[in-house]
Amino acid sequence: MGALPLSGLTVVAIEQAVAAPFTSSRLADAGARVIKIERPEGDFARGYDDVAQGQSSYFVWLNRGKESVTLDLGSDAGKAELARLLEGADVLVQNLKRGALAKLGFSFERLARDWPRLITCSITGYGEDGPMADRKAYDLLIQAESGLCSITGGPDEPARVGISIVDIATGATAHAAILEALIARGVTGKGANISVSMFDVMADWLTVPLLNHEGGKSPKRLGMAHPSIAPYGVFTARDGGQVLISVQSDREWRKLAELFLGRPELAGDPRFATNVARVANRAQTDAVVAEGFARMTAEGAIAALLQAEVALASVSDMERLSNHPHLRDTPNGPVRYPAPAAIFAGEARPYGAVPALNPLDAAASRLAEEATGAIA
Repeated sequence: MGALPLSGLTVVAIEQAVAAPFTSSRLADAGARVIKIERPEGDFARGYDDVAQGQSSYFVWLNRGKESVTLDLGSDAGKAELARLLEGADVLVQNLKRGALAKLGFSFERLARDWPRLITCSITGYGEDGPMADRKAYDLLIQAESGLCSITGGPDEPARVGISIVDIATGATAHAAILEALIARGVTGKGANISVSMFDVMADWLTVPLLNHEGGKSPKRLGMAHPSIAPYGVFTARDGGQVLISVQSDREWRKLAELFLGRPELAGDPRFATNVARVANRAQTDAVVAEGFARMTAEGAIAALLQAEVALASVSDMERLSNHPHLRDTPNGPVRYPAPAAIFAGEARPYGAVPALNPLDAAASRLAEEATGAIA
């Protein structure tokens, strides 16, 4: 296997929790050298839980392949070491509180002046300015503030998405922006100053429900049903098994009616013939489909739906995911967890170890001298 695409790239990451570590972990997976700067007490995500062979599940997932260096950035020695690391860095990722980097003596103006090829990516809750810029922000807080919780859950009450969706979305957005900046630097030779806010990311992702609201059709919480497509939801078979189906077009509805329900006349019934009609008559639509499921076992229903080419999924849990035939695992290490989704043909990527918390020592002092910054 040849060199990984980001080999030679050095990333300094002043990070903790989830969003920024997600970003830098993907850079590390692609071959970048990621130097993770931790407080003397360490990234607080190290203490979130201890379920991964005694380590935190979040920390194991998002910090593989990095080098950990503990620095007290409030001290002169810590600031001097950070400056030395930046001499050999291509990218700086940081999710300190807004303005904290400048207070440490590393303002955006200084970064651009002293390291003009450096790509700086700052992750915040609400951005660098605006009325809420100084607020603390965590995943669930942004889920609530953005309105995501209002469209998540069942009719009775709002709910959080069951994973750190805001942090992950923000980390992925920052990762993409850094790669764009690296491409641009290859053309212009200049670095960039990128700001990514968790609120902005989630507002962007909420464009469709927001436009529906502003168009007079504010979305309602429907549990596992889809607000603008029907039938699209969970149905229970005769033996209690649950199957989620998705009928995306009127053609698919006709096949469902004929081959699964055995009622071809429903294809042209004005209550069901179009998706708009099926959504308007959702209760009747779901009742008709539920009757079909009630006649079959879950296994029989899945077989019939596949025959009718209807999209479906089993309603799984973590136990089923753990044993899922489609699950790809990371190839090494004592902790088993899913491999990154992108697959590059002919390439089997290695994934580095999770770093222990290391105090600053002579080896850490040499990190900047060893970094090549070879990406154009």
